Amino acid sequence: RTDRHGTRWKLSAIPLGGYVQFAGDANASSIPNEVDSSLTADERSVMLQFKPLWQRALVVLAGPLTNLFAAVAIFAAFNVIYGQATVTPIIAAFAEGAAAKAAGLQVGDKIVSIDGAPTPEMQDVQEQVLPYPGKDVSVVIERAGRNLTVPVKIAEIIDTDQFGNESRIGRLGIQSGKVAFTTVGPLRAVGMAFEQSLDIVRMMVTGIKQIIVGDRSVKEMGGPIKIAKFSGEQFTLGWPQFTYFVALISINLAFINLLPIPGLDGGHLAFYAAEAVRRKPLSLRSQEWAFRTGMALVLMLMVFVTINDVISLPLFARMFGG
Repeated sequence: RTDRHGTRWKLSAIPLGGYVQFAGDANASSIPNEVDSSLTADERSVMLQFKPLWQRALVVLAGPLTNLFAAVAIFAAFNVIYGQATVTPIIAAFAEGAAAKAAGLQVGDKIVSIDGAPTPEMQDVQEQVLPYPGKDVSVVIERAGRNLTVPVKIAEIIDTDQFGNESRIGRLGIQSGKVAFTTVGPLRAVGMAFEQSLDIVRMMVTGIKQIIVGDRSVKEMGGPIKIAKFSGEQFTLGWPQFTYFVALISINLAFINLLPIPGLDGGHLAFYAAEAVRRKPLSLRSQEWAFRTGMALVLMLMVFVTINDVISLPLFARMFGG
């Protein structure tokens, strides 16, 4: 449907879900169109490229922010329903062959920090351990009223879930005490939801850095096929697990769309930032070439992750010996 302002609203299978396209934004890559000199003042007033810079920036931010706020809303609802789980990082027991025990940690030790990052709760320990298999870290523990620094090499574990999906994670091999649940009010639940979302973004950034420097395999990257596979698997576990997975996907979409790659929302924001500094937009030709390059990169990445997804499917994994 195209409204009276020239904005096109569309629901479609490709791209999945549809899109909203503003007047003057008809190019597939959202490159500003050449302006017809015969346009009237009223016609120009509804076209996107003639809107103030701050309004254009808000239009671009609307999509990623919607993804982010959807995830925050889901996390906040979970926080209200289930409360806040608190686990003090005091070692209650060790798993067999635990890396922490091999390094000299003992039952009763309280983990104060890992590589300088404070760990007031067990979740903080997990955030400093799970993404870093094989990493040497400096662990500060509290024992008998004194703080001791112990070097620990995080164990590398291949964790396999009930669906056969494998994940390479780090593990200390420690078990903590009982979990305490406290009731959370709506305001606190929203604040916690933003913190949880930022924690996920930080882990995503860590994962990307590890892939770039070679600490993780590019095979761990996933695309639409893997997302569909995981979605189906999570759905079989029940609505809470599936809804949580939806929140994770929403955060992923927000993060990816905000990357400063021409063709994505982050690319548009980068151009708007340049326009704010220069006090005038970049030339249409330079924008066109930048968007072409950016779209080529995005398409190559999509092809790569799709091939990666197909090869990782059980049938193809057996064929290729994976």
